[in-house]
Amino acid sequence: MSDDRCWWKCGVIYQVYPRSFQDSNGDGVGDLPGITTRLDYLQWLGVDALWLSPFYPSPQADFGYDIADHCNVDPLFGSLEDFDRLLSEAHRRGLRVLLDYVPNHTSDQHPWFAQSRASRGNPRRDWYIWRNPGPDGALPNNWLSTFGGPAWTWDETTRQFFYHSYLREQPDLNWRNPQVEQAMLDILRFWLDRGVDGFRIDALRKVIKDASFRDNPPNPDWDPSGNPYKRLLPVFSASRPEVHDIIRRMRDVLDGYTDRVMIGELYEPLEKLVTYYGSTDAPECHLPFNFLLLKTPWNAGALRAAIARYEKLLPQHGWPNWVLGNHDKSRIASRVGEAQARVAAMLLLTLRGTPTLYYGDELGLHDVPVPPHLVQDPWEKNVPGLGLGRDPERAPMPWDASPHAGFSSTDPWLPIEPRFESVCVQRQREDPRSILSLHRALIALRRSEPALHQGDLRIIDAPESAVAYERAVPASRMLVLLDLSGSPATLRLDSLRQGGEVVASTHPSRTGERVSETITLDANQGLVIRLGG
Repeated sequence: MSDDRCWWKCGVIYQVYPRSFQDSNGDGVGDLPGITTRLDYLQWLGVDALWLSPFYPSPQADFGYDIADHCNVDPLFGSLEDFDRLLSEAHRRGLRVLLDYVPNHTSDQHPWFAQSRASRGNPRRDWYIWRNPGPDGALPNNWLSTFGGPAWTWDETTRQFFYHSYLREQPDLNWRNPQVEQAMLDILRFWLDRGVDGFRIDALRKVIKDASFRDNPPNPDWDPSGNPYKRLLPVFSASRPEVHDIIRRMRDVLDGYTDRVMIGELYEPLEKLVTYYGSTDAPECHLPFNFLLLKTPWNAGALRAAIARYEKLLPQHGWPNWVLGNHDKSRIASRVGEAQARVAAMLLLTLRGTPTLYYGDELGLHDVPVPPHLVQDPWEKNVPGLGLGRDPERAPMPWDASPHAGFSSTDPWLPIEPRFESVCVQRQREDPRSILSLHRALIALRRSEPALHQGDLRIIDAPESAVAYERAVPASRMLVLLDLSGSPATLRLDSLRQGGEVVASTHPSRTGERVSETITLDANQGLVIRLGG
């Protein structure tokens, strides 16, 4: 397949959070065999790839992002044989499998760190970041942990501080040590040799730090009532220029295999984000994750501006991508409401570029309230009361109306969506008007229409309450109209002079309708119109 038609450009990626997708053994936690039993659902939905959040051996201090062995499976989730079976069954159904790769840090229970902290003379001492105290025993510098408090922890045995961007149980690796880099690149090769189709790379901008460990400057825009991590600008603890050299070497590893994809988790300003594509001569990420839809105000003007700015800043060789939800952010239905969640689905699946769909968003799931005594997320425990906890968007997938929503035979690790009987997969599959049916129809339409999976995008002038754009290839044109106001909107568009046919609608009753130059969008409605003919 040519680069213009490679699977990750034409396809839809679906994120699976393994703890919350399907429990197969009755312990209340999802696992790999459980995911395997649900592959038919993903095939039915029409997605092209599943991205698995971490399932590696881990003390679970940060639910798998604290890895103790990068080349195995935690017994909580199954075994390496279970993974191989999942991969084989996914490939048999035409589904690709992407893994989370966590290069910035390990668990403090990793054998590497056990050796590193054993003594200052240990051969692996320099595999992590150790610093002497400052004057009078002070911290080495002012760097902060994302999860609250200083990013330095004192080790009494060796009388130095070690650095951790996140929890103290997650010490950062020292990527300035060539041995560390080689070991971490070998981990990529281990999974690629096993047959995985690519990686989403966690916390990529933090992988390398300032060599002089300079203090981070204060953030003049920090709100003292908000996230304390944002008190400083992480200019020396993240986004260092040298990170691009490391990313290019990661990409070199993937390019040694056929048809693989590398996705970077990069919470960066747009101008910086696009630099992570690299260049045609020195490529970096295939897809630096674009999180604009997670943070742009949900109104037509802001969304039009965000789409236009992203398209303008993309390098010529860069392929766009869009993310509407993930395991770290509030669910789209909670952010914009149920009616607009349908509009958001149409936006995600008709914009130019690769969409990533978060499990359960196709059901219109909301954040699930978690009472204090059931809180699991260490971020919420470390920085309580600010709404930083990520448990609400990680609730188990509701499959049917049976006890525990078909997710497990026992109480799950987090509370189930209270409305699970009405929003579960079983109920929505039977309803052609459901948001699940809408997602399936949009994914099928996107797959069948070249204008939607590879066409250009042109934003069209529309009333303040609406977003309108054309997707086009030489042989066909599609018009997408989205009402974001909650009120009807009448549009008079040159694009419709030759007429058109509604081929998808957030309200199915309009599908098949013939339209002409003037069209009215109902409140909270989206339409996809095939132009001409």
